[in-house]
Amino acid sequence: MSFVEIQFPPSISMGAVGGPRFSTSVIILNSGYEQRNINWAKSRGEWDVSQGLKTEVDIENLLAFYYARQGRAYGFRFKDWSDYQVPRYDNTPGDLAGFGDEFAIPVWFTTDGHTTTFQLTKTYSDGVVSFVRLIQKPVSGTLQLLNNGVQIFSPGDWTCDYTTGIVTLSSAIATTTGHLIAGSVQFDVPVRFDTDDMKINTTMVDNFSWGPIPIVEIRDIT
Repeated sequence: MSFVEIQFPPSISMGAVGGPRFSTSVIILNSGYEQRNINWAKSRGEWDVSQGLKTEVDIENLLAFYYARQGRAYGFRFKDWSDYQVPRYDNTPGDLAGFGDEFAIPVWFTTDGHTTTFQLTKTYSDGVVSFVRLIQKPVSGTLQLLNNGVQIFSPGDWTCDYTTGIVTLSSAIATTTGHLIAGSVQFDVPVRFDTDDMKINTTMVDNFSWGPIPIVEIRDIT
């Protein structure tokens, strides 16, 4: 499988309909009781981007993008406008107002004296249960990090692989113990088209209608 580090046109994804999906098998017994089995440990996003087509330029851009991806063959980046940054609101590193409460800049890693890398994640919590989501496609140039509340900079203090979401700390920082590495970032979702058949209905010259144009999150992004 192939993946191309290119973002789906954000002007089209702005109108997409979709979000996270889980898979649960529900078995209803003769007694009326039910048993629920979790099939997926992690969610998988699904969207329909057809409703994001607003102009003729959007249509041209979509067709060009679809041809280049050859339908379902190649994965790509997708901006889910409902959930694309950590924390959810804009927060510049160095602004520690609220640090430690539910609106705090998230802590990704605590130094242990030897570990040099960590994976970017986003944690969702209702106060009782937490769900950790991997961030594998951070947006280049958006990651900012704090070391115990003090901003640190790339490449002297850290580097990030923006194709995997793995951050590597400098030896000077990694050899410390108990330092909280926190920060903010924007991220894309690795996806592919879920159709090899683009259905276009031409009702008159330069007047088109579309069926669903599904895209789905992919987990194997090699």
